[in-house]
This record gives sequence, C-alpha cells and structure tokens, in this order.
Amino acid sequence: MSLQLVTAGLKDKVGEDCGLGAILKFDFGDDGILVLDATQVPNVVSNDDTDAACTMAISIADFMDMAAGKLDGTSAFMSGKLKIQGDMGIAMKLAPILS
Repeated sequence: MSLQLVTAGLKDKVGEDCGLGAILKFDFGDDGILVLDATQVPNVVSNDDTDAACTMAISIADFMDMAAGKLDGTSAFMSGKLKIQGDMGIAMKLAPILS
C-alpha cells in the first residue's frame, strides 16, 4: 500500500469536516508522513510535515488494518504497534472517524 493511496483513502473518510478540531499526524517511518488538519473546514489531508497536537507512529499496514476494522486501536497501542505522542484525547476521537 502506497502513501498516496492511504492519503486518498483518508481524504475520502474525513470528507469536508470530520469534527476532530485538531491537527493529527501519522508518522509511517520511512514510508512518509500523513497530516490531517481538522482545524479548518474543509479539513486538509496532506503529506507535508508540520507540528501537530497528536502524532501517531504506526506502519502503513497496521494503519490500513485499523481503518478496515481488523486491528483495534487499543490493542495496537498496548502491543506497541501504535505509539502516540501528544494529546491522547485526539487519538481516542479518531476511531469513529476511521470506521
């Protein structure tokens, strides 16, 4: 799965306004960065690295499993597949957006 496909998929999921109200960054390591800026409407999804209130470090494969409902976010966090820096509350609001 490429970063471009993941970016396009997240754009489709969030639509015009996901209601998150914050900037969230996904750090896919060597595969790149994905940023959801939900502080503005319409929300902006890009691959430009920027400061974020919450950064989630995860592999693209595990991110896709979470988005598909195959991997629970709590399980991913507890097993070390997902690392969160910053505002944990923002990360917790993400599950309904991805489903």
